Amino acid sequence: MRIGAIEVLAVDDGRFWLDGGSMFGVVPQALWRKSNPPDEEGRIELALRCLLLRAEGRVLLVDTGIGDHWPAEEAARFRIDRAPGLLGALAQQGLGPDDVTDVILTHLHFDHAGGAVQKGPSGLVPTFKKARHHLQRRNFAHGQRPFARDKASYLARLITPLIGGVEWTLYDGPAQILPGLDVLPFEGHTPGQQLIRVRDPQQRTGWLLYGADIVPTSSHLSPPFVMGYDLQPDVTAKEKARLIHRAIEDHGILVFEHDPKIDAASVTRDEKGRPVVERVISLRAPTH
Repeated sequence: MRIGAIEVLAVDDGRFWLDGGSMFGVVPQALWRKSNPPDEEGRIELALRCLLLRAEGRVLLVDTGIGDHWPAEEAARFRIDRAPGLLGALAQQGLGPDDVTDVILTHLHFDHAGGAVQKGPSGLVPTFKKARHHLQRRNFAHGQRPFARDKASYLARLITPLIGGVEWTLYDGPAQILPGLDVLPFEGHTPGQQLIRVRDPQQRTGWLLYGADIVPTSSHLSPPFVMGYDLQPDVTAKEKARLIHRAIEDHGILVFEHDPKIDAASVTRDEKGRPVVERVISLRAPTH
């Protein structure tokens, strides 16, 4: 897909599984288990969908998946299956880690920033060492000093080598990385999460937005469907309601980072006024 001057492709780091109840918070299992069938341990399948953007001679990666450095016990707990993994997906596009000029992270949770580091000779090292990394300043700080409730999602062993090992651009609110490429803060899930919007500067409508953990799957379109992981679920619900309204009004496209079946979709409302998928959109990349 091309929006304005920006080429957009989906590249996956694989799949992992998280507790379904945690993914849907207070929503009863009867409302989500049909579309998201749990395994025998109550976990549901989730994608690790990243975006590969090309514009103005730059190669930009949005989020980095979960990475390849998990001890066997933790890999089994999350049922991680990365084949071929993010680097394999990039290689299919003729790209290596050093070809990536920018890494835009929505936030520093392990399933979004885990692939930004990899195994080195004596520990974890940055994967995209030549790339400038982009993040909200609030999340940069929070990731190093998380709350007790979200400490398990911000792993120091991943964040520490990344913080000091690459060049950073930190933002204090909405910002433009390139013409037509913006970052927008959404605070309900975790402090300083940013969503990424791709648009044609000549057009008001028809933008594409990477929903990260505000709309992680197409099953989370309804504003009350918020995750148990959200630090401020009421804020998430309000942020999502505004986002869905804009997506419908502007004919926007939402990219679902964790949906195991759908890359992206346009959104409409059903006869009861509930937001639903209007048109499924594939962002699959041709292989070289």
